Amino acid sequence: MTVVNERVRIGVLALQGAFREHVRVLRGLGADVVEVRLPEELAGLDGLVIPGGESTTMTRLAGIYGLDEAIRRFEGAVFRTCAGMILVDRERLGLIDLVVRRNAFGRQVASFEADLGLAGEDRPFRAVFIRAPWVEEAGPNVEVMAEVDGHPVLAREGRVLVASFHPELTDDTRIHEQFLEMVREGKSVRA
Repeated sequence: MTVVNERVRIGVLALQGAFREHVRVLRGLGADVVEVRLPEELAGLDGLVIPGGESTTMTRLAGIYGLDEAIRRFEGAVFRTCAGMILVDRERLGLIDLVVRRNAFGRQVASFEADLGLAGEDRPFRAVFIRAPWVEEAGPNVEVMAEVDGHPVLAREGRVLVASFHPELTDDTRIHEQFLEMVREGKSVRA
C-alpha cells in the first residue's frame, strides 16, 4: 500500500452501496475522507468517489437531495465504481463520454472475479464483479485501461475514472492510488 505524500480531501458519496469500503481504503492511503450526503458537503473537496450500489436507487436519491446537479458542477477528479459508473455515463449525468450497459455480465448469481492486465503493470489486478456493467460505447477521448472478454471495464476521460468492478473489496490499492494521483494532478493544475 502506497500512502499519499500530500494530504487531499476526498468525498465518498454515502447514499447507499459500498461507501464504507472506499472510505477505509482512502484513509489507509492517507487521504482525508468526508462522507457526502448533501450538495454543500462537496465544497472544499479535491476528489469524489461514487461507489457501487443500486444505480436506480442512487440516481433517485441523488435527484431528491440535489446531488445530481452538484456532482455535474464538481470540478475535482471523480472516481466511479460499478453503479457509480452507470450514474455518470452520457445518458445520465454526462460526465464521461460512455454508454454503459447495466448488469452486462448477468445477475447477482453470475458475479465473478477476474485478473485484469493494467497498462504499465507487471502484476494483474484481481477484480471483483458484482452485477457489473460494461462499456457499450466509448467516445474518442476515452482511454480504455482494462477489458474483460473484449468489453471495457476500466476507463478514464480527463478527470473522470470509472471501473465496472469493485476495487474497494480487495487488498490491492493500485486503482485507488491511480485516482489519488489524478486528484493531485488536478489540484496542481487548478492551483
